[in-house]
Amino acid sequence: MADTRTAGAAGAANEAEPADAVPEPAPDEGVGADAGADVDADASERPPRSRRPIKPMRSAKGTKSAESAAPGSVPGKPAATAQAASATVTAAATAAATAAASDTVAVDAVGAADAVSGADAGKQPRSVRVVLLALMIAMLLAMLDNMIIGTAMPTIVGELGGLEHLSWVVTAYTLATAASTPIWGKLGDMYGRKGVFMTSIVLFLIGSALSGMAQDMGQLIGFRAVQGLGAGGLMVGVMAIIGDLIPPRERGKYQGMMAGVMALAMIGGPLVGGTITDHWGWRWSFYINLPLGVIALIAISAVLHLPKKRVDARIDYLGAALLTVGITAIVLVTTWGGTEYAWGSARIMELIGIGVAALIGFLFVQTKAAAPVMPLHIFRSRNFTLMSVVGFVAGFVMFGAVLFLPLYQQSVQGASATNSGLLLLPMLGAMLVTSMVAGRVTTNTGRYKAFPIVGSALMVVGLYLLSLMDTDTSRLTSGVYMAVVGAGMGCLMQITMLVSQNSVEMKDMGVASSSTTLFRTLGSSFGVAIMGALFNNRVQDVMSERAGALGSKVTEQSAQLDAASLAKLPVAAREAYQHAVASGTHSAFLLGAVVAVVALVGAVFVKEVPLRGAGSASGGSGDAAGEKPAEAV
Repeated sequence: MADTRTAGAAGAANEAEPADAVPEPAPDEGVGADAGADVDADASERPPRSRRPIKPMRSAKGTKSAESAAPGSVPGKPAATAQAASATVTAAATAAATAAASDTVAVDAVGAADAVSGADAGKQPRSVRVVLLALMIAMLLAMLDNMIIGTAMPTIVGELGGLEHLSWVVTAYTLATAASTPIWGKLGDMYGRKGVFMTSIVLFLIGSALSGMAQDMGQLIGFRAVQGLGAGGLMVGVMAIIGDLIPPRERGKYQGMMAGVMALAMIGGPLVGGTITDHWGWRWSFYINLPLGVIALIAISAVLHLPKKRVDARIDYLGAALLTVGITAIVLVTTWGGTEYAWGSARIMELIGIGVAALIGFLFVQTKAAAPVMPLHIFRSRNFTLMSVVGFVAGFVMFGAVLFLPLYQQSVQGASATNSGLLLLPMLGAMLVTSMVAGRVTTNTGRYKAFPIVGSALMVVGLYLLSLMDTDTSRLTSGVYMAVVGAGMGCLMQITMLVSQNSVEMKDMGVASSSTTLFRTLGSSFGVAIMGALFNNRVQDVMSERAGALGSKVTEQSAQLDAASLAKLPVAAREAYQHAVASGTHSAFLLGAVVAVVALVGAVFVKEVPLRGAGSASGGSGDAAGEKPAEAV
């Protein structure tokens, strides 16, 4: 933009050039030269933002004079002082119009980009810091909810009854979240992120309040679905707004913050849930969301200023419906398979058929829709597609580890279930540290390809080490193994989102964020289901081998026993169960290591496209699939 304004002013002062003449930058002109070369290389894909047709701002002073000095003025016309002044107004009006007409970056976003590009790159405007704090609160709400509710579930069932429908309290929330995630992302791209994000917060808070007032299990399940619909927009909104406010090159600084929120939710969730349930009652497990959500709403409403948008194209209702059906079927298959119904049962086969048919129909509709829910052209970017695969694997591995590690430590190592979140501290602590390091290095160097490769390799090694655990493994040894896995996850969790957002145009920031989040969510569903099925089968086989009929009877209802049930077992049966759990975790983590190899292979083929953003030494062109070159704001 600086080159454009300078060139425009110079053109006005020169009688031999029209006011809008923009000379091509010389090869040795630093950032401008690189960016110009990249723009030319990528011009066949799309015009960069700085050269898009811009409508003059009607409310700006000097609009008429600006328009009179706009492109089209006749070369050779006498250049008076007034003409030079008019050209200066033209440059200023063009700069203002560019900011107003840019996809989603408003005054605050530009201020953030300018701040990180200057000498005080480490200092953000106060308004941006307030917005980031509000976004982290919203992210915490989305991640903390299930952790808190899990601890309160026994008390809830004791008061409301409906034990047979207990699983639906979690399933309804998960289904609604997964199905609504891509729709929230698209709505943000079409109508502006601020309003859509605030709507999702309000919907989440309404669902929380209603869930706290539920009088029976049916009401609680329905209200949890409402809460899940809002939660689907929380994570997507956070990631997309950060993508608007902070250039990709600078976004690495905030990876540690997001990883910290994730660790806080996983460690603190069970502790907070147990404390609230014991002292205030289970209803406050839902009500606690209200004050936090209101704080986030007030801060975002007062400080975040993003332009309102209106797209003439109609919402792709058919595509949204088909995608919802497909995702619902997938989540139900992974939730019910091997538990409610046998994997080969008619119900599971029906769901698989419905899911496949819906997703095929969805892909067909996306090729015809004017404003598709998930534009297929974003998958033409090699980096975006590979990061989707890596994100899926990261979700697969992470949530499988979160499920089985506490189970192993409680059943085999005799750890207390009261502070179950603390059992994951080595993994989450390592994840937090490596995420911060990866973010800082990415910001300082602009390079990121090494982190997906190193992260995937560490996950493979760590999961293989976890598969070696048996009944004699010490807590220190298992903690070291967990730290290796956590270090790998820390290199991947935020880098996948960063590279995905850098691989698409600004107008697709929402769908890129929602798609990446969706693949990670689906990965977690598949991870829990497949690793869980393998674990359960192995536990039952070993129990039958070691304890005979008694072992089969012990694990007839479930292969996962709580501490109370385990304490009641005879010594021989308890020892057999400990060996069975060790064998089950061996199989589950070995499978996780094999799946992590897929992420490693995908990471090797990632193309290191320079990150967009202020302060970059060079622009860098995108690949043929649509990575945009770096551009000065």
